[in-house]
Amino acid sequence: MSYPAVPGSSIANKFDSASRQKNKSKDSFDLQFDDSLDAALDNLQINDLNHSGGPDHSWDSRSSIESFEMRTMNENEGTAAAIRKHSTNDSRPLLDGSRNSGSGNRNQIHNYSTDYRNANGLWAKLRSLFNGQSRLNKYRSTSGIELNDSHIDREIHPDTTPTYDRNKYPSNEISNAKYNAITFVPTLLYEQFKFFFNLYFLAVALSQAIPALRIGYLSSYVLPLAFVLTVTMLKEAMDDIQRRRRDSESNNELYAIINKSQLVPSKDLKVGDLIKMHKGARIPADCILLQSSEPSGEAFIKTDQLDGETDWKLRIACPLTQNLSQDDLLNKISITASAPEKSIHRFLGKVTYKSSSSNPLSVDNTLWANTVLASSGYCIACVVYTGADTRQAMNTTTPKVKTGLLELEINSISKILCACVFLLSISLVAFGGIQNADWYVDILRYLILFSTIIPVSLRVNLDLAKSVYAYQIEHDDAIPETVVRTSTIPEDLGRIEYLLSDKTGTLTQNDMQLRKIHLGTVSYTAETIDIVSDYIQTLDSSAPPSTSRRDISTRVRDMVVTLALCHNVTPTFEDEGLMYQAASPDEIAIVKFTESVGLSLFKRDRHSISLLHEHSGTTLNYDILQVFPFNSDTKRMGIIVHDKQKNEYWFLEKGADTVMAKIVERNDWLEEETGNMAREGLRTLVIGRKQLTHKSYEEFKKKYEEASVSMLNRDEQISNVVSEYLERNLELLGLTGVEDKLQKDVKASIELLRNAGIKIWMLTGDKVETARCVSISAKLISRGQYVHTITKQHDPHGALDKLEYLRINKNSCLIIDGESLGMYLQYYRKEFFEVAASVPAVIACRCTPQQKADVALVIRELTGKRVCCIGDGGNDVSMIQSADVGVGIVGKEGKQASLAADFSITQFCHLTELLLWHGRNSYKRSAKLAQFVMHRGLIIAICQAVYSICSSFEPIALYQGWLMVGYATCYTMAPVFSLTLDHDIDKPLTKTYPELYKDLTEGKSLSYKTFLVWVALSLFQGLVIQGSSQEFTSLDPQDFNKMVAISFSALVMNELVMVALEINTWNKVMVITEMSTLLLYIISVPFLGDYFDLKYMTKLMFLGATIFILAISVFPVWAAKAIHRKLNPPSYAKVQEFATV
Repeated sequence: MSYPAVPGSSIANKFDSASRQKNKSKDSFDLQFDDSLDAALDNLQINDLNHSGGPDHSWDSRSSIESFEMRTMNENEGTAAAIRKHSTNDSRPLLDGSRNSGSGNRNQIHNYSTDYRNANGLWAKLRSLFNGQSRLNKYRSTSGIELNDSHIDREIHPDTTPTYDRNKYPSNEISNAKYNAITFVPTLLYEQFKFFFNLYFLAVALSQAIPALRIGYLSSYVLPLAFVLTVTMLKEAMDDIQRRRRDSESNNELYAIINKSQLVPSKDLKVGDLIKMHKGARIPADCILLQSSEPSGEAFIKTDQLDGETDWKLRIACPLTQNLSQDDLLNKISITASAPEKSIHRFLGKVTYKSSSSNPLSVDNTLWANTVLASSGYCIACVVYTGADTRQAMNTTTPKVKTGLLELEINSISKILCACVFLLSISLVAFGGIQNADWYVDILRYLILFSTIIPVSLRVNLDLAKSVYAYQIEHDDAIPETVVRTSTIPEDLGRIEYLLSDKTGTLTQNDMQLRKIHLGTVSYTAETIDIVSDYIQTLDSSAPPSTSRRDISTRVRDMVVTLALCHNVTPTFEDEGLMYQAASPDEIAIVKFTESVGLSLFKRDRHSISLLHEHSGTTLNYDILQVFPFNSDTKRMGIIVHDKQKNEYWFLEKGADTVMAKIVERNDWLEEETGNMAREGLRTLVIGRKQLTHKSYEEFKKKYEEASVSMLNRDEQISNVVSEYLERNLELLGLTGVEDKLQKDVKASIELLRNAGIKIWMLTGDKVETARCVSISAKLISRGQYVHTITKQHDPHGALDKLEYLRINKNSCLIIDGESLGMYLQYYRKEFFEVAASVPAVIACRCTPQQKADVALVIRELTGKRVCCIGDGGNDVSMIQSADVGVGIVGKEGKQASLAADFSITQFCHLTELLLWHGRNSYKRSAKLAQFVMHRGLIIAICQAVYSICSSFEPIALYQGWLMVGYATCYTMAPVFSLTLDHDIDKPLTKTYPELYKDLTEGKSLSYKTFLVWVALSLFQGLVIQGSSQEFTSLDPQDFNKMVAISFSALVMNELVMVALEINTWNKVMVITEMSTLLLYIISVPFLGDYFDLKYMTKLMFLGATIFILAISVFPVWAAKAIHRKLNPPSYAKVQEFATV
């Protein structure tokens, strides 16, 4: 457990004395460093910067001294640093990456090699190292480290750096565009032709330049491919234009620069510029806060667009610059900043005034790019990182492209189609006889003729369909504010079999309310809150503190005062009144409770806190002497305050019962009551306090300061000091129970999803008891259902025995804690998930973010099923990104999960609409669309094959020029694409009969079976259409145009009728596309004289032949479908029929 010092406190203010203490041990440190130098050089290559283009001045003694100062100053980071440590752990899945970044290692090596150069004898040793070429060569290696401007500290002078070093650092212009005018076409063509189908069609089109392979018109093969590419290019161009517009808005935001008369666009800002910003301004680059309009130098920023957290962050102007004039800021200060890195929770720097006095800089003094200034008034900041060097840019990664299960299935079927093309081509040549010396040419010609079998337009049709589905989802009034961030996987919403859910903020509202306080012998709830209010009314600041265990009123007052003081909440006054800002909703709930009983948090800054006693109107003032913030390691937070009214010193602490039970005085009720509250679904905190004398506080402060500047085992020493002087025999004041209510319709939603065949797992970091209670109340665990619990199973021996019960009783639920889960993941991964996958529900408690992600990945790996993960906080991001479908909820914890997810919703209950309705429609529509596109290509290829066989196996084109182009576009595309608006059942029935969802997970809508059915259908209709057309005319050259007229007309009509037969629910768009396509074909016939015998088409013989062929082609298909539907009706048809009765 570690408690760092607070910046700006008395401890931090004595930095100079701390530095002198460290200097006393500097000589011994240098001896140790000298001894290890040779060993370090064996692993480090130092390149001559003069040869590599690096700046020589970065290696001078001045920089060496600055590096040493910065390193020591950073050791005094305080309360906010500990908060950052906690935040880093929580937000690691979103903004982690420093472990994989080379900058962290380079910085570390750089610091070790430069920080202590001014030590006795050391600089001479390094100088001889650089000047001695032989020594340099000795340590050269193939895996060396180059130091350049991106990896070393930078010194910034606001008066000169923006001018002289304007080209040294990256431009601040934001560019999220994927293309530019030069790279657009080449890049897009590469992206398209890396797919086999597109490359195949390109080869077919180019083959028409070879006379021996030329079949018909070049346009017959170029135009379909050109159409696909044009649609794709237009879509990409529109998306890129939108990105450029958004970039332009940000780049052209105007900012006031000190010493410049005109406003400067964001894209023109340079490192060293001093910016003056007001409330609501977006921070355009990474800056250091130099001045604030607040006398205390404080400023609040909103960081939700950077880290997803909605609470405001406190930033502090450097005391050295807070009161300087603008002229002094411009000409008399310099800033030294560490090299750019990814971590938004870490910064190392210093500011120097008149080259004499210096102050350290930490993350508390930073304003990162893309955050928003929330404070009233103004602030002045200096730009230190621009463009690609900003934290925002370094943490922006290209999201991984997800491929839907339907696309994988279509890809497998397409490979079969490709094989069919080669097989059919070789077979026809073989049947025709290979005595022809040019038989290989005939094979190539057949490959070209049958290229329609490969659905080149399938990809673009599906992409356009997905855009339609995304539009429908985002404009569904039943799920308002839903955002589709990944438009490539809407069909997977209909194939989900596992749902992994977070608890807090996902199943619950994350809107905390303090429901109960327990003082050991008495408890108070919402019904008895007026009694607490009455006790607070008699709060007398002048009365001596009571130690009587029998005085209930005094104990209640002590409890409420402690709750009002022991937190990290900051009050802010906005237009809507008093608001509270804090990292934890639990703390806000507690402060709101104290306000409701008459003791309000009125004012707070880094050094003081004021409470308003509403009954008397008096203000109670306290000095904040030390804050020990909550983090996931300590599981508690504490504060030392000085009561100015009573001149008393108090150490107040609250935390989890697991750690506080060892700190507070012995008692016989704490364990029992925490268990009772957990069973009620309440989040518990134990509250304790300890009074300090002035002497004991001063002694603690002295020891704490010594431990804070220690260079050896600092955290351990600090922990020992706190434990010795503060955390012993605290007075146990009581217990708080905070309720997190279930979200709207959670119970009904979980019931629907379980009936739909989806297995639901709840993964939470909360306690076992609380998770169990929430699971029961949310109907995740049924009343009376046996719950098998596995906790604290860290030993792999005997672990499998714990699973035996679940192997036998598969209707039981499993509750497991993170420790046990980690053990099973390490030793018995397969065995555990075989058992866990068979039970109706699994609740994993005390899970880390990485464990949540591991569970999702292992389920995908071992089951092959589609996994959906849903959460609302930064600790859920890793899990969401590991899922097949990630759903984020915009909630109290911010937008981290929402921004990282594929789909963003506002309520858990919206998930049922997303899966049962939109998932169903997206999957079934895309499956039917894919089948029709393949059928459209197969049937025309069958007609070509029949004609070639009847023409003595000659590779002669049946349909040429516009007929090939028009058939795939104008004459069939609109009706086929209108299937994206079809639905087989009405929306209410998806929730009335959620069991219908099970059919989707089986993948019956598009399978090898349905594919073979459509192949047989295409074969039958192709034979009928082409065979009958040849019977009504002949194969003589003079009748060729007559045959083509009948065959092609029947082909178009057949496709229109087949679409009409497959539509379940008609709408206006479908009717319009059918009628307009038919009308378009009829109108275009007079212009097709090169392909049709127009005179023949005016005769009744043509009309009769076309109708007859159409009847023979369609009627058997319709009859077979009707009979099959009657004998084996689909489940949705039964439901539809039952619903209409």
